[in-house]
Amino acid sequence: MSTRHPHWINGKPAEPATGAYLATINPATRQPGDEIAAGSVADADAAVAAASAAWQRWAAKSPADRSAVLHAIADLIAVHFDEFAALEKATTGKTDAQLKFEINASIDYFHYYGGVIRSFAGRVIEQGAGMHTYTRVEPYGVVAVITPWNLPLNQAARAVAPAIAVGNAVVLKPSEFTSPSTVLLGRLASQAGLPDGVLNVLLGTGPDAGAPLADHAEVRRIAFTGSVATGKYLAGEASKRMIPTTLELGGKSPIVVFADADLDRAAAAAVNGIQVNSGQVCSATTRLLVEASVHDEVVAKVVARIETLEPGTDFGPIITEPQYARVLAYLDWAAGEGLTPAVGGGAYSTGPGAEGFFIRPTLFAGVEWDSKLAQEEIFGPVLVSIPFIDEADALRIANSTEYGLVGAVWSGDVARGLRLAERIDAGQVAVNGGALTNETPFGGFKNSGYGREKGIEALHDYAQVKTVSLNLG
Repeated sequence: MSTRHPHWINGKPAEPATGAYLATINPATRQPGDEIAAGSVADADAAVAAASAAWQRWAAKSPADRSAVLHAIADLIAVHFDEFAALEKATTGKTDAQLKFEINASIDYFHYYGGVIRSFAGRVIEQGAGMHTYTRVEPYGVVAVITPWNLPLNQAARAVAPAIAVGNAVVLKPSEFTSPSTVLLGRLASQAGLPDGVLNVLLGTGPDAGAPLADHAEVRRIAFTGSVATGKYLAGEASKRMIPTTLELGGKSPIVVFADADLDRAAAAAVNGIQVNSGQVCSATTRLLVEASVHDEVVAKVVARIETLEPGTDFGPIITEPQYARVLAYLDWAAGEGLTPAVGGGAYSTGPGAEGFFIRPTLFAGVEWDSKLAQEEIFGPVLVSIPFIDEADALRIANSTEYGLVGAVWSGDVARGLRLAERIDAGQVAVNGGALTNETPFGGFKNSGYGREKGIEALHDYAQVKTVSLNLG
C-alpha cells in the first residue's frame, strides 16, 4: 500500500490546498509507488509566507547557533540513512553503492557548511584613522530552490545547507518524480532544531507549484538545477523583479586522453562517466576525445569494461519514463543515420534489465565532433569517442559545444594537462583524476549556467554584501 506525502510547511505536514496527489513510479520495476501532494498557487503562497515570517529571526542567530543546527541535521540524516535509501531506491531505482555515495555526500554538505559558516564574515576596509569601514554578509531572505529528479536528496542538501547557513529561509520544490526523500529532509531538519518556516518543502509539478514559487514577490533569490530551457525561463522571470539566480544547467563534458596517459585509468574514468547514475548527471563526461594514435586501443579498453556491467548491480535505470523514451529516441536516430554502436545501443528485452527503464551502456566510436550525438545532452548512458590530432585540435573539439560544465584531461605530461585544463571552457576540470569534492566550487560556463554551488563560493551566492562606514571624527 502506497504512502501519501503532504507538503512540509512551517514545521509540519500540510495537505495540498486542492486535496490532489500525484503518483510516483519505481523505474527499476515500473510498479506504482508512493503519492506526493499536487501543489498549487495556494500552497506556494503558504510556503513563502512561512519562510518570510521565519528568516529574520533565523538570520539574527549567531553563526555558532546556526552551525549547531546544521551539524544536528547531518547527524539525523545519518541516523535515518536506511530510510532515505529506501525512499530514494523506490523512486530512482539507484544501486545501493550509488545511494550510499549520495547520502553520505548529503550528510557532508551539512557538516561542511556547519563548519565554514563560523568563519564566514565580511572584512574591514582601511580608510585612515578617522574612519571605520567594514562589510557585512547578509542573507537575501526567502530563497526558492528548485531541484531535479536525478539526485533528489543530494542536490537538495547541496543548496539548502549553504542557503540556511547564511541565514536565509528556503522553499524547496523537488521534482514530482522523486520527492519523498526531500520531505523526510524537511521533517528531520525540524527535529534537529531548525525553526519552523526556515525550510519548507513544496511538492508538485513545475508549472503548478514551481512557477508560482519562482514568480512570488517575496522570493528574493532562485536556485535551480535542471534543463537549459527551464533555466532560461526562470532567469527571465527573475529579471522582471531584479533578483539573482543560481543556475546549474546542462552539460556535454569532454574527457581528453593523450597517448602518453595511463590509458587503463583513463578508460575506467570514461566508463564511470556513463555508469554513475546511468549518465543522468549534468557533469557526466560523455565525450571521449582520444589522441588518434591510441584511439582504437582506448575504445577497446572502454568496450571491455562496459561489457562487464550488469543492470541493477553496476548501474540503475533511467529514472523517468519520459527520459527513457528520450534516450531511446537518440539511439533510434543514430540507427537511422547508419551509426552502429561499438557496444550497447538499446533497451533490454530479457532479464532483470527488461523489468525497468534500463538502457544498455553504449559507446559510439569515432563519431564526428559536430554530430548530434556529440553536441546534444542525451542524459543517459551514452558515450561517444572522437579522435583528435594534437593539443590544439583537442582544445577546439572540447570547446565546440554550447555547454561548459566540467572537463577532464589525462596526460603523462602534467604541464600539458594543466595548460589544457586552463583553456577548456568549463567551471571544473580534473587532470589525471584530480578530486572534485564538496569543498570545490561547482558551476558552469556558457549554457551550463552561472553561479556556484559547493565550496565556500556557495555561501557568497546565498549572501549579499553590505558596506558600513563610520566617521570617527
